[in-house]
Amino acid sequence: MKRGIAVLVSVGALVAVGYFTASKWAISHETMVFTDASRNDRPVQVDVAVRRDKLMQAEAGMIKLPVAILNHGNTVKFTEYSFLANVFAARGYMAVSIQHDLPTDAPMVTKVGEIYVGRLAQIQRGVANIRFVVDKMKNAQPNADYDHLTVVGHSMGGDITMYFAKQYPDLIKKVVTLDNLRVPFMTDGKFKILSFRSKDPQFKTDPGVIPDSDVCEKAGITVVQTPFQHNDMRDTGPDTAKASIQAMLDKFLSDTDSDVSAVDTRSVNFNDPGPVSPYVPVGKKRAASSVTN
Repeated sequence: MKRGIAVLVSVGALVAVGYFTASKWAISHETMVFTDASRNDRPVQVDVAVRRDKLMQAEAGMIKLPVAILNHGNTVKFTEYSFLANVFAARGYMAVSIQHDLPTDAPMVTKVGEIYVGRLAQIQRGVANIRFVVDKMKNAQPNADYDHLTVVGHSMGGDITMYFAKQYPDLIKKVVTLDNLRVPFMTDGKFKILSFRSKDPQFKTDPGVIPDSDVCEKAGITVVQTPFQHNDMRDTGPDTAKASIQAMLDKFLSDTDSDVSAVDTRSVNFNDPGPVSPYVPVGKKRAASSVTN
């Protein structure tokens, strides 16, 4: 068993090396700042990651780039998820990472008992940022598909992601979250959802966020139980965690980007997942807690 785990970790490390190489040589990262006049000239900074060859094809009008919107966690910078952005860019996406918080923003005050523990205002600000950035990107890169977004987020960014998907389901193609804790999943099956869950004694998912296994199966929701900590799911996390997440995300994209068949959550087999076991839909007996992150 230990030898098998070592082999999987090695494969995961190779995946990480592959994406690092792609990031260095084949993927460009460009920082842009947009000013939202409707919100007191609020600056919204983004990092745009895209494969150079795909960018050239798009600028020549040969293709339309699929678009992934990445949303960071609370107090985390928008540039701290390059390990995810590079997976999307390597697959031909234009990955747009948005900075949602500013130093001048009022500090977040959580309130137990209120909706989303009092975080609704911050979530709605994130949704406004996404809408604003998408509109601006239409001018910056017109040859991209802004009508079928893949929306991604970690922690608070995952809650922003899910809330955006609830408000604008017709614009969503896929949703990927990493340990979103507050906003319940969409369950109408309009789009596929992949969610990575941590094993963390401090950060616990609120009751009712993740549906039971039967609902997950019917709605096309894939839940991946990992052995990682909540804060491992960003660039500062261990290489084994990032490589495992990259490998499973890449497999998910491979399956859901296919025009031939969609993901069947009853039989998905994530190849070479590193130290993470294949996905496990969360059942009704999941422990619940309202610890605030």
